[in-house]
Amino acid sequence: MSGHSKWATIKHKKGAVDKARGKLFAKLIRQIEVAAREGGGDTSANATLRTMVQKARDASVPQATIERAIKRGTGELEGARYEQVNYEGYAPGGVAIIVSCLTDNRNRTGADVRAAFSRNGGSLAEPGAVSWQFQRLGQIRLSRDADEDELFQAALAAGAEDLTDDGDAWLVTVAASDLGAVRDALEAAGFAVESAEVELVPQTTVPVEDPQEARRVLRLVEALEDLDDVQEVTANFDMPESLLEEFVAE
Repeated sequence: MSGHSKWATIKHKKGAVDKARGKLFAKLIRQIEVAAREGGGDTSANATLRTMVQKARDASVPQATIERAIKRGTGELEGARYEQVNYEGYAPGGVAIIVSCLTDNRNRTGADVRAAFSRNGGSLAEPGAVSWQFQRLGQIRLSRDADEDELFQAALAAGAEDLTDDGDAWLVTVAASDLGAVRDALEAAGFAVESAEVELVPQTTVPVEDPQEARRVLRLVEALEDLDDVQEVTANFDMPESLLEEFVAE
């Protein structure tokens, strides 16, 4: 399991996600609006919207809130027009970072991201400088209660690429375009899906074992995640779980 995957898992265990539920809802709502604007409001015909809606339901976003977000995206209700913009950079120790944003003001978002990097010992990079180190893949996490052999056979039959141990869950990796279909197939086979998302997955990782350097990296990641326009921060660090838990406990 990659260091950043451990980071997300540990934060979830300690309730950090629940404490930020309001901000999580806002991020998911933006994703739904953009998906509906770009591909229409019919989830049966818009695979991206279908994935975003399922992600929101997994996070317990109310159905009425989801429906309003779709209507804002399709223009049935008034709302801001968000656009996707990504920033690339480096954290201390040469850790590569990609910051995915949805914004209605690129100048504001760019300034906020630049300031977060600068204040936390990182640096912005040119587009393409680090993105080649990541691959966009579908990641489906399932309960560890599932039998490994049965899950492997079902995942393989559904078109999955890999099944790995993700600590407290099984992780099924699929092509990004196959995420919805494989999830549906696994649920139809009786497996409990905990989450299903398209993620940027690092192809190589940077080991971070010095406690002080680990804190600097994680402070930058947190500062970026706290920005309102930031949807996701992906990094290729790999550090001991003990350092991650120590940082969260501070």
